[in-house]
Amino acid sequence: MAHALHQVGRVSLLIDTQGRLFSASSPRALFDWKHQLERRHLHTLPQEYGEGWHAPGVQADEPALFGMVDGYDYVMFDSAWGNADLVLLPAATHTMVMDVRLTGESMLHAYAVLKTLSRSGAAFSAGLLGDAAACERLQEACTQFLDPSCFQAVYSVAREDDAFAALAVRMTGEETGLTARYKTGNT
Repeated sequence: MAHALHQVGRVSLLIDTQGRLFSASSPRALFDWKHQLERRHLHTLPQEYGEGWHAPGVQADEPALFGMVDGYDYVMFDSAWGNADLVLLPAATHTMVMDVRLTGESMLHAYAVLKTLSRSGAAFSAGLLGDAAACERLQEACTQFLDPSCFQAVYSVAREDDAFAALAVRMTGEETGLTARYKTGNT
């Protein structure tokens, strides 16, 4: 997501709330995220697509974050799928990207998140990735049980990876053919 935003000229901050993306970074050893917020200076890591910040345990409603992330077009929180603490910022548009699997636990959790978003009154959109059948069932549940605006905010891109996979296979074949022709001198 951060790469896509960067491609369209947006500046983003990816916050590692789980400690799995930037745990080996040197700035995290200087001060933990709480001390960084107290000092009003984030030790961010430059990335190809924006900046990253190692802050395991930080939540989106952390009061000290307000005003410190204003220079970014998008602030993304990398959260675990099983995270039950959904925190919504007031007056912000929320975008969720969920990887949904065809298991009861996965679909129930995704539905609970969508139901929370639907009833929050906050502006949101939710992209569903993963198993296409699971995404379709989740969209049907939203249509049947949640506010119609929720269904309009939920979209599935589960089948789009099939097209990308087919394109990648075709491109690989074409590149192999070009390489063979180049090595033999045939163009």
